[in-house]
Amino acid sequence: MTGQTFYWMGTRISFRAGESLAAALEAAGIRTFGLDTLGQETRYFCGIGACQCCLLRVDGVVREACITQARAGMRVEALEDRHD
Repeated sequence: MTGQTFYWMGTRISFRAGESLAAALEAAGIRTFGLDTLGQETRYFCGIGACQCCLLRVDGVVREACITQARAGMRVEALEDRHD
């Protein structure tokens, strides 16, 4: 890894230059990305932004994790922050 990190739900995640958020999260062992607005699990699926199964909130903006390049210091969160 390059020593660059972003924050996933407050936890630092390392990534390689040019890597997508989805690829970095997968490499860190994170397979699901929380719930969407309908209560369904989000995850890495198509890898090209077509299915929108990997939607996350990136610095407050909804983005597809599979086509969003990781940048140092990003704050990445699940779409829905539910504390049941």
